[in-house]
Amino acid sequence: MPANGDAVVTDLLAPICGRRDLPAMAGAIVTSHGLQMLGAVGVRKRGTAVAVTLNDLWHLGSDTKAMTATLASKLVERGKLKWDTTVSEVFPDLAPDFDPGFKEVTLRHLLSHRAGLAANLNWGRIARQGTLQEQRREAVKEGLSAKPQHAPGSAYLYSNLGYVIAGAMIERVTGRPWEDSMRSEIFAPLKMASAGFGGLGAPGQIDEPWGHVTGGKPVKDHGPTVDNPAVIGPAGTVHCTLQDWAKFIADQLRGLRGEPGLLQPETYRELARPPFGGDYALGWQTVERSWGGGQVLNHCGCNTMYYANAWLAPERDFAVLVCANQGLDAFDATDEAVSALIGWHNHSPATPPANPAKAAPAR
Repeated sequence: MPANGDAVVTDLLAPICGRRDLPAMAGAIVTSHGLQMLGAVGVRKRGTAVAVTLNDLWHLGSDTKAMTATLASKLVERGKLKWDTTVSEVFPDLAPDFDPGFKEVTLRHLLSHRAGLAANLNWGRIARQGTLQEQRREAVKEGLSAKPQHAPGSAYLYSNLGYVIAGAMIERVTGRPWEDSMRSEIFAPLKMASAGFGGLGAPGQIDEPWGHVTGGKPVKDHGPTVDNPAVIGPAGTVHCTLQDWAKFIADQLRGLRGEPGLLQPETYRELARPPFGGDYALGWQTVERSWGGGQVLNHCGCNTMYYANAWLAPERDFAVLVCANQGLDAFDATDEAVSALIGWHNHSPATPPANPAKAAPAR
């Protein structure tokens, strides 16, 4: 199996990738000081000999949500939004048509999946008309005119729609597309030069990891449009190299440790604090793990063609990132790879912690 990068990482990933029959995997160990180790194994497209490289892009899927929550946090710090700002306040022109149960839904509800919203809308239909900002405004109108699945704040229901609405709120108060704000407020300050949105590479070219669906079959095409509709961006369309993802993760670790970052220390703590009980905070799922010294943060992402899995242990100042170019059935492989990398980092590679990601398959 082709391998590039630090031997510690590739030696751990290669047998897992082979045993799980994935085309490729990549993994990284990160601290608050930045990327520490990086490796990639396998091929960009099954049936070819084109090896993945250390500079390849990976689709992050719902790991985008932590970035959207961080962007919203910057606006909260500037007074453009508040955690308790309601969608009705930001869209007074649409509010009269909201279901009464949604009148008081806040940014905090949206980012914690506690708004009572459906998981998704018919994104393909919405994407057929208007600009991205108009499409997201339509998602606000359509999503909040329906009846709530439950009373806001009362129960957890994972919702891509909630993040699209949060993105629409960001667009309304900034006056520009969510994508532009992400570039200027997150990617540029962190020097994430490879970060972008949507599918990878050039149409038909094996120039980046090619997507594979469940069972390992390559998707028919490749390129910027081979992804979920762009309207869903705030919920999950970011791609970048593992090196650049590590820059974002290192910033989160610094902030959670009370060190200087994109946000104020208290804001990072807000991102890691479930506001309504349970274990989902704002863009991160939080659980207790002994290998992490206490509270750790996790999120997974999948657009049905790629899988990304992140675990952060602020108390012990490290994080593990794993990506694969295969869809939903790659979770167990990334879970095993996360376990192996955590075990190595904690100096007990022969007895890695069992299935650390099993508690948190949020996508």
